[in-house]
Amino acid sequence: MTENKTGKYFKYAVGEIVLVVIGILIALSINNWNEKRKANKFEHEILNLIDQNLKTDSLSLSIELAKTKEANTLTEKVLEKVTQNDYSDSLNFWMGKIISFERFKSQSSAFEVLKAKGIEHISNKKLQLALISYNDENLFLLYESLNDVLQSFNADWIPLVKTDFSDFKFREYGIPIDSKTFFEKPSTIILFKLYQDNRSGQVRRMESALAKISEIRHRQNHPCGYWYFNCLAIKHY
Repeated sequence: MTENKTGKYFKYAVGEIVLVVIGILIALSINNWNEKRKANKFEHEILNLIDQNLKTDSLSLSIELAKTKEANTLTEKVLEKVTQNDYSDSLNFWMGKIISFERFKSQSSAFEVLKAKGIEHISNKKLQLALISYNDENLFLLYESLNDVLQSFNADWIPLVKTDFSDFKFREYGIPIDSKTFFEKPSTIILFKLYQDNRSGQVRRMESALAKISEIRHRQNHPCGYWYFNCLAIKHY
């Protein structure tokens, strides 16, 4: 103070403050960059896991869809043969596949992890909506239709098999005690038709779920021309 050095000390203090502020800003920038890198890594990894789950779903659904369509086709054949009073052994093997039900359980572990972390971790908003739609809408409706078929199998077919069949093996054969008497009952034909209707609804739900899986895994007209997941991998790395 006595040597008139106040100005120098003031400039020095300001310089120190500026350096501290710059240091803080650099630290915040590094922290933000690190958090963004972690978020990008998580997004990439979770989408890869979801993709694997969806591939498994697609394969399982395709197998069960084929069984469902086969059962409906065989129902048509059975009904046609009955109108011709043809009760050959072929009907017994067809009924083994008709009097059955299909099973499906989605592989949703990766999506559950994503939900727990927050769906906002997916940067692509359309992909967010597609994933939510598949898991909350498509799967819900699909499980409903699967349950309709299963309930009819247990409530309608099992009692009938126990009273009117001499032998039955799931998806292999169903042998009525008296085929002519069995198929001449109007209630039998109605049951076949109702079961076919339930399965037709199941077909629609399965196809809708498969279409949604395809939509999720492959983005039409995407700028980089890759699947969602590969494109994100390219963008982040």
